[in-house]
Amino acid sequence: MSTPDEILRGLDAEQRQAATALHGPVCILAGAGTGKTRAITHRIAYGVASGVFDPHRTLALTFTARAAAEMRTRLRDLGVDGVQARTFHSAALRQLQYFWPQAVGGPMPSLIENKVRLLTEVAQRMRMTVDRAGLRDLAGEIEWAKVSLHAPEGYAEAAAEREMPVGWTATTVARLYAGYEEAKTARNMIDFEDVLLILVGVLTSEPRIAATVRDQYRVFVVDEYQDVSPLQHRLLDLWLGDRADLCVVGDSSQTIYSFTGATSRFLTGFRERHPEATVVKLIRDYRSSPQIVEAANRLLADRTQAGLRDRTLPHWPEPLQLTSQRPAGPAVVFGECQDDEAEAGWVAQRIGELVAEGVEPAEIAVLFRTNGQSEAFETALSAAGIGYQLRGGERFFSRREVRDGILQLRAAARAAQDLTGEEVVQRARDVLSSLGYAAEPPSASGAARERWESLHALVNLADQLAGAREDFTLTDLVAELDERAQAQHAPTVQGVTLASLHSAKGLEWDAVFLVGLSEGLMPISFADTPAEVDEERRLLYVGITRARQHLHLTWTLARAGGGRAHRRPSRFLRAIDPTLGGTREHAPTTTPAARRPRRGATVATCRSCGKALETGAERKVGRCVDCPAQYDEAVLDSLKDWRSATAKAEKVPAFVIFTDATLEVIAETMPATPVELIRVKGVGKTKLDRYGPEVLELLHGTATA
Repeated sequence: MSTPDEILRGLDAEQRQAATALHGPVCILAGAGTGKTRAITHRIAYGVASGVFDPHRTLALTFTARAAAEMRTRLRDLGVDGVQARTFHSAALRQLQYFWPQAVGGPMPSLIENKVRLLTEVAQRMRMTVDRAGLRDLAGEIEWAKVSLHAPEGYAEAAAEREMPVGWTATTVARLYAGYEEAKTARNMIDFEDVLLILVGVLTSEPRIAATVRDQYRVFVVDEYQDVSPLQHRLLDLWLGDRADLCVVGDSSQTIYSFTGATSRFLTGFRERHPEATVVKLIRDYRSSPQIVEAANRLLADRTQAGLRDRTLPHWPEPLQLTSQRPAGPAVVFGECQDDEAEAGWVAQRIGELVAEGVEPAEIAVLFRTNGQSEAFETALSAAGIGYQLRGGERFFSRREVRDGILQLRAAARAAQDLTGEEVVQRARDVLSSLGYAAEPPSASGAARERWESLHALVNLADQLAGAREDFTLTDLVAELDERAQAQHAPTVQGVTLASLHSAKGLEWDAVFLVGLSEGLMPISFADTPAEVDEERRLLYVGITRARQHLHLTWTLARAGGGRAHRRPSRFLRAIDPTLGGTREHAPTTTPAARRPRRGATVATCRSCGKALETGAERKVGRCVDCPAQYDEAVLDSLKDWRSATAKAEKVPAFVIFTDATLEVIAETMPATPVELIRVKGVGKTKLDRYGPEVLELLHGTATA
């Protein structure tokens, strides 16, 4: 294990202060991108190395299995073993399973993985009509009630001010909630909220068990403390007892799950409950460029000013003022588009340009307020030949092809224990080829492309691990996949990420497109109260701070082509750039839109017929879609063969090298020098340096043949 001095090496002044504050209570206020996970894992490692913490008596709590797995990995890298890093539910379930025979006796009830099926039966029995989407909303409402410590009989009063699922009243939800609880009891079943509730009851009523737990765990670290619910906090208090060995980490500006019962009041009121607490602020942003950090700071500063102007707004703590530690990057891009289809087309075009400049597709994300907005972007990216993955859909390890692939790899591992290194990667390719994997992605989009992307992610993971670990075997690959499946830690899929703003929490990309930023979508139309609008502002803040280098903010004037342009840009955009104004007339009309050239810009025309080019696809190849191509088919075939070989050697999809449209333009224009080649759309400086000599040599050979 590293020495204490080695563990502290490389931390900035505030991170070092957090890492060396070993005696609680400690509150770390950590802004987005400030290295909070680094700070708390080094704090644990420093405490263990200094002899202050016993790793086997330390419990680190997170909110996702993925975050817990990441924390365990970092602690292992620091030479620390034995620390428990778990979610609240995982830690509680483990304790409940252990103490159930003593506290209750008999077999423990079975756990409900999904409430919808049982709720369906209860609703039918109570003659309540509800569709599946409504049942999901009702399941969420019951979860809110339970984590907020509201029983069925007190629900209607507690939820009087809440937005009810469509067609339901608080009274009818309370009836369904009561019926659901009765059905669970009759079937000897419990849900995830019950795990916490029952453990709270056990620790409250059984002093001997509570003493055992408190003796086992002496030090507690809670990440994302702004997202704890009243139920989770009650359990945390019982775990602690009368001790103060607690370190919490959070940022009230990133509280975006209030609708699930999460509340930042425990974070903002930490100093009041613990006057002696050490408070450390992490404000050095290592993730985002100064331009992006400035946009995020302005958004939050505007809320602070609004609070000073309007005394009726709820109390909101002073936000952390972040300072970027990265070099200057490109300016934040604002994009006004005519309609949703035009917006999707423009975004796909800009993504294609970024990929051409060398940005990996997996390092690009399109984030939206509601999942229903994704379809237009799926269509536009497919039309542009750009792969994508939809986050928040079916979990990676639940996909049929992934489960089948792991089964096939497990079977192959038994017969190939002597293979190591690159041989493992090749065997993985061979095994997965039986499920449809190939070196080149399919030209089709949709399910076929998603299936290929999933299998390609498995091959990529094998390649990464084989390069990082000596004597890596197929058995090691299967073990890694099993561990990742348990933690839902999916490997990187080579495609642009499409995700809702909520599901993007905790992630980051080189380039982020925040789309649909019109009034009614951001803030969402049903955000009626000041507190709800505040939550929407924080949600946009989270989206902005996901970006490292490139940030695009887009909105539309109408929903559909030809529709009335009645939409206005989000009020939040005016905080970031006041020149946007508050109405459509004041919005910038010179920003690129998919169906309208910029004011004063040169209109692109077809090389064949001279007509104006209307679509992004036409402008990319420089001719109308109906005009015949003017390239030699043999030259294009040679370019595609070269691209396939290069993609295989670099283990990336072919479109990452050059898209079909770029190769067509190269074949058509036949550039003979680097200056001529870089004029081709899709060939940036990075790709010119990497592939230019080979392309020019190939073209020279075909021209002289």
